[in-house]
Amino acid sequence: MRIEEIRTAVVQGNYDWTFVRVYMDNGIVGLGESFFAPGLTSMIAELGEVIVGEDGRNITHLLAKLQRAASGAGSVAGVVYNAISGIEAALWDALGKHLKTPVYQLFGGKYRSRVKLYADCHAGREWPPYYNAVLQGGMVHWALEAEPGEQDPAKIYSPEAYARRAKEAVAKGFRMLKFDLDVPNPHQEEAGSRRVPKAEAEFMAELARSAVEAAGPGVEVGFDLHWRYDFASSVRIAHLLEPLGVAFLEDPVPPEASAALRDISRATRTPISTGENLYLLQGFIPLLEERAVSIVSPDLQKTGGLWEGLRIASAADAYLIGFAPHNISSPIGLIASAHVCAAARNFVALEFHGQDVPFWNDIAVLPDRSDVIVDGYVPLTEAPGFGVELNEAVARRWAKPGERFFGEVLNPAKAG
Repeated sequence: MRIEEIRTAVVQGNYDWTFVRVYMDNGIVGLGESFFAPGLTSMIAELGEVIVGEDGRNITHLLAKLQRAASGAGSVAGVVYNAISGIEAALWDALGKHLKTPVYQLFGGKYRSRVKLYADCHAGREWPPYYNAVLQGGMVHWALEAEPGEQDPAKIYSPEAYARRAKEAVAKGFRMLKFDLDVPNPHQEEAGSRRVPKAEAEFMAELARSAVEAAGPGVEVGFDLHWRYDFASSVRIAHLLEPLGVAFLEDPVPPEASAALRDISRATRTPISTGENLYLLQGFIPLLEERAVSIVSPDLQKTGGLWEGLRIASAADAYLIGFAPHNISSPIGLIASAHVCAAARNFVALEFHGQDVPFWNDIAVLPDRSDVIVDGYVPLTEAPGFGVELNEAVARRWAKPGERFFGEVLNPAKAG
C-alpha cells in the first residue's frame, strides 16, 4: 500500500477546515483534517512529497520522516504539526480501510462505544446561523443585519444570554458544556491587561453561576480564559468558581507558564486544564511531572497526530490526569479524534465547536445514520477507518476561494 499522492481541500466553516486525502496505489483513499494555519495547504503539499512512494502502513516511521523534513534536526513545535497531523490522520484512515477495521482497533481497542462531547457555547451567543458568510482572519462569520441593540455587549455577554445558551445546549442532549469568561464587560480597567479587578472577576463568576444553574443538575460546565491573565487574577477567578463545582477552568495563563499553572492548581479546588497550544508528548511532560493540571486538552488536529494524542493520554493516565481534547474541527476531525478518545482510559469529554454552522452535520457521510452526534455523544461503529466520508456537494459549496479542491481549481471568485 504505497502512497501515490496527497491532496487538500479547504472548506469555510466556523474556521477554515483543511481536509487531507492520501491516495494509495491499491485505490484506497484516506481522509484526515488539519487545524487551520496560514500557508497550511502549501506546507502539506511540500511535506507530502517527502513520503510519496513510501509504504503507507508504516505510520510512525513516516511521522519521524516528516518531522525530520521540517528542519535540520527535526521540528518539535509550531504549525508544521498542523500539516503533519492532517497527513497522519489520513494515513490511519487508509490503514483501517486496508485492514477492514476501525481505527480505534489499531489503537488497542475501545473502552467505550460512544464518545461524550462537551458543547462549546462560546459567550452566550454564537455567530447567527445564516448563509451569508464573511471571512475574517481565517474564520467565517455568519453576517446578519442586526436588530437595534443586538450587538450591545451588555446584552450579548450577560447572565441571561449564558442561561439561554446553556438551556439550548442541554435541550440538544449535551450533558457537558463550556463557556468563555474572557469577554467584553463594563468592569475592564484596561484592554489587554493581564489583571482582572475584583468587579470584573465577580462579573465572570455571575456569568458562570447563571450558566451552571441554567444547565441544571447532572450537567457539567467548564469555562475558558484563553491564556489572558496573570497568576493572581487566575487564582481570584478560580476561587470564585469553587462553590459552583465547575468541570474545569481552561487556560487561565499563557500555555508556556507551567509553573504558574502548577501553583494555581495547588491554590484552588477548581480543576485546571490546558494543552491546545502544546505540541507532542514532550510539550506535556512538565505539566504531568509537576501535576500542574487536572486535565490535559491537546488538539489532535495540531499536536502531532492521533497516535501522539494517544501517547499524551496514556502518559497523563499514569499521573491520574484526565484527557479532554480540544477540537474546533468539522465532523471529519471530530470523528477521527473520537477514535483516540474511545481508546483512552482517562478520557473525560471531547470538545464540539460547531453548534451554529448550518451545514456542520451535512458535510459528513456516515454508513449507518444521518446525524454525527446522537444525544450529546459520537457513536462509534465497526466501519473501517474512521467510518466517515466527506459530502463533496456540501464541501464544494463552501470551498475556500483560491484553494484547490483536491487538485481541482474551482471558481476563485466565490465560495459556493
